[in-house]
Amino acid sequence: MKSIIYQGKLKYIDSQRMKELHNKNTNLIKDIIIGMSDGLTVPFALTAGLSGVLDTNHLIIVSGFAEITAGCISMGLGGFLAGQSEIEHYDSELHREYSEVESVPLVELKEVEDIFMNMGVDEKLSKQVALQVSKDKNHWVDLMMKLELMMEKPAKNRAAISAGTIALAYLAGGFIPLFPYIVTNNSNTGFKISCIVTILALIIFGFFKSKMTGQPLLKGTIKVALTGIIAAGAAFLLAKAVS
Repeated sequence: MKSIIYQGKLKYIDSQRMKELHNKNTNLIKDIIIGMSDGLTVPFALTAGLSGVLDTNHLIIVSGFAEITAGCISMGLGGFLAGQSEIEHYDSELHREYSEVESVPLVELKEVEDIFMNMGVDEKLSKQVALQVSKDKNHWVDLMMKLELMMEKPAKNRAAISAGTIALAYLAGGFIPLFPYIVTNNSNTGFKISCIVTILALIIFGFFKSKMTGQPLLKGTIKVALTGIIAAGAAFLLAKAVS
């Protein structure tokens, strides 16, 4: 238990119960969601479409592995380029803020004052805080990056981690609809098992995604599952129609 003075009164709080639970792995979760979402949906649609016209599992398995390989490379490269762009954009804005602090310090000082006043701090105190912050150029620029531009410094290895996470998530997701064709003798049986397994995986993933992103659990779960089902159903029916 800890005691604090609040509105002139002594209050006691349970420090364990009052701890805020913040997710510090937002970028990691976002990358997993991106990779897994496409990994479950695209290979599922592909294998479902092929099973509509092929009796043998061999070509479905080969095509599935080819698609997963291409998808891992494509998605991973996309994640790497996005992460690299994020770092470059941050560095560019950081350089600009340092230049502005050097060239127009009074303008930047006024911006700091405005930031605190918009947060509810009175004008006099805002001026005092702004002057205090401006004594350290690094703290000054860091404050401007966070409170004016709403930008956090990306980790140096952000691009590589993002690429690897997305690629592995895509691989894991893509293997789920393909695996039943590997362990069965014909495409019809493989297709049925693949549908059951993948739909269950989509439901579990939809629940996880909704929980992590704060969406309504039922609505988010159904939306993810329906997306995969519709994509696979459309591919299967199209293959049947043109065969």
